[in-house]
Amino acid sequence: MARQALTDVNLSIDEGDLVAIIGKTGSGKSTLVQHFNGLLKPDSGRVLVDGQDIWGKGVALRDIRRKVGLVFQYPEHQLFEETVALDIAFAPKNLGLSDAQVDDAVREAMRIVDLDYEEFADRSPFELSGGQKRRVAIAGVIAMCPKVLILDEPTAGMDPRGREDVLGEIQALHEKHGYTIVLVSHSMEDVARFAKRLVVMEAGKVVMDGDPREVFRHRQELIDIGLGVPQITDLMAELARRGYGFSTGAITVEEAREILLPPLLAASIESTGSAGPDPCEGRCGHGLR
Repeated sequence: MARQALTDVNLSIDEGDLVAIIGKTGSGKSTLVQHFNGLLKPDSGRVLVDGQDIWGKGVALRDIRRKVGLVFQYPEHQLFEETVALDIAFAPKNLGLSDAQVDDAVREAMRIVDLDYEEFADRSPFELSGGQKRRVAIAGVIAMCPKVLILDEPTAGMDPRGREDVLGEIQALHEKHGYTIVLVSHSMEDVARFAKRLVVMEAGKVVMDGDPREVFRHRQELIDIGLGVPQITDLMAELARRGYGFSTGAITVEEAREILLPPLLAASIESTGSAGPDPCEGRCGHGLR
């Protein structure tokens, strides 16, 4: 029996946004984003890109997919060419670009994802680290010069360092290069740090949409649909519950540090009667001892 994957979704993403779409497995996240560039066709309703119905008469989906690039989950599984440069060149070649245009597109895409052309162009993509493979896959989409970049679980299965590298590249794509980013993720920590807007999916519907800080205030509702809040948010709430008087609004470790450090340092100074011992022990000639 067929199941309706999406129901009454009404969503608008503005140019320059960095939006994260979150939800448990089966909530409709990946199905939703595959409509954005025409990989899936809706049974009803419309999908508009730059105000144009992508399924309208005379609209070329090829042009839409140049505007809206999609990087699938585990994109390194889609690498297949002998060298990094050839893999990145695959899409622009299929767009009919000249050899010179393809070469320019490959070099620019590698520059944008911080892969040195001279170092990596002739290497096999299968010799690279997990994070480097992800960057090659992202570069393959960037080489088509999209305006919007959709990334479906871009850090899935990665170790902490690889996750930081890839997320840092995504942030740079948005802040330095002006890409509109749609990030599908199950990590509350990642979206709290990087997203400017959260869209929460449940059973094929958008159930929340707003600023991450506002969305994470709905802790119990998020738990009820199989999600939650960042671990640091839970920690700060527990400290407040125990009477420490700290604000419970932090959603990132950096924010929590700003809240926790001043009173901890003040307590340390009060208990020792000073700011602590002079690490120079009078040897630095600063004349303070």
